[in-house]
Amino acid sequence: MASDHPLLWSRCAHLGRVLLPLLDQELWRRDRRRERLQGWDIDRVVGERLIEVIAALAGHAVALDASLSAAEFETLPLSAVSDAATGKRDFELLAGLPDSFADDRDEIAVKIFRLYAYKGGRTSLQLIRLSTEVRHTSTVLAAREPSPSPSPTCSDIFRQADTAGLPR
Repeated sequence: MASDHPLLWSRCAHLGRVLLPLLDQELWRRDRRRERLQGWDIDRVVGERLIEVIAALAGHAVALDASLSAAEFETLPLSAVSDAATGKRDFELLAGLPDSFADDRDEIAVKIFRLYAYKGGRTSLQLIRLSTEVRHTSTVLAAREPSPSPSPTCSDIFRQADTAGLPR
C-alpha cells in the first residue's frame, strides 16, 4: 500500500472537498454553518477549509487503520469517517500522512490543522467544534442517501458529487 499512499490521500482529500458543497445544496444549511462559524469567532474561509481537511484526515486515519488501498477507500462507510472526526485525537488524525502532498492547498491546510492542534487552548476548542461540523455534514448527507444500507459509503458520496456536477 505504500506506493498507493499518495493516491489514498488524494481520495480522502476529494471526500473532504465534496462534503460541504453537497450539504450546501440546501442554501440555508450553508448560511447556518457560517453563522455558527462567526459565533465561534472562526474565519469562514479558514473554518470551511479546516472542516474539509478534518474530513480528509479522518477518512485517511480510518483507511490506514483498516489497511485499505485507495481503490478500497470507496467501500468505507461514511459513518466511520464521521466517528473518527469526533472520536480520534488530533495526533491520531495526523499519524501516517504522506511525506508530501500533490496539492499545495492540502499541505497548507494540514499545517494549519497541526498549528491549531499543538497550540491548545481556544484553538483546540475550535478544532473540536469544526469536527462536530464534519459529523453534522455526514449525518445530513447520509440521511439524503436513498440506499438501503444504514450507512452510505464514500462511494455513495462520490456518486452524489458526480450527480451534482462537482469537480473531481
